[in-house]
Amino acid sequence: DKATDPSIPEENWECIQRFCDQVNADIEGPSLAPRLLAHKIQSPQEIEALHALTVLETCVNNCGERFHNEIAKFRFLNELIKVLSPKYYGTWASEKVKSRVTEVIFSWTVWFPQEVKIRDAYQMLKKQGIVKEDPKLPEDKILPPPSPRPQNSIFDTDEEKSKLLARLLKSSHSEDLQAANRLIKSMIKEEQEKSAKVSRRVNTISEVSENVKRMDELLENYKRQELSKSDQETLQTLFQRCEKLRPLLFRLASETVDDDEALAEILQANDKLTQALGQYRQVVVS
Repeated sequence: DKATDPSIPEENWECIQRFCDQVNADIEGPSLAPRLLAHKIQSPQEIEALHALTVLETCVNNCGERFHNEIAKFRFLNELIKVLSPKYYGTWASEKVKSRVTEVIFSWTVWFPQEVKIRDAYQMLKKQGIVKEDPKLPEDKILPPPSPRPQNSIFDTDEEKSKLLARLLKSSHSEDLQAANRLIKSMIKEEQEKSAKVSRRVNTISEVSENVKRMDELLENYKRQELSKSDQETLQTLFQRCEKLRPLLFRLASETVDDDEALAEILQANDKLTQALGQYRQVVVS
């Protein structure tokens, strides 16, 4: 509810990230989250539906294969199609929401070509004339490909656990097979947590880069006194969001001490962020 609150015009990224974390932490998260999001996307309040679509896209980037499998089912795709179909909510859903839903489904056909149901659902929309032509996705809305599974899986790198697992699986005793099952579940959970950390890092660094670039552009216009009132508000919002990103970067850095390359990326992003915030204070605040 907080992540899709229609009374707040801007996305609440802290709540969105907490929602993604909860999806990853809860065993039922990947199956429950799409149902909750479908309900919000069908909201008669435009801003609530748009917020829910942002949460959906963020979950696709952060919540891994089990979440991808759920959104690729006809059960969920049909809920999105209802927003576009004149037989359901298409008669009253806003053009902005319908346009965004179309962009989301189309982008999934690009990034998940192996998911036949997504492609079939999109082709059906075109065949029925609900979608006239493929949308041109704005650069800031194109869904990035999901983070790949790490090449060095825990099943390959943790030699001790792998040997133990092999030994348990060869056993004919039921208690050993139960122990093997528990070990597999714990290893999969560890793998998912590792993958989620990588995904969070990639997305946070990408967001920092985009926000800093946009802030730099607006600050240049501000110096030349060519900034509209609307852009001034955007600049202030960017500044506030960038301030919230700093503790996120520090947390990521503390989680990444064993990966020099990733740590260097985080520190470089932090430097850019610090410079942008300092520039804002110098140019605007003072």
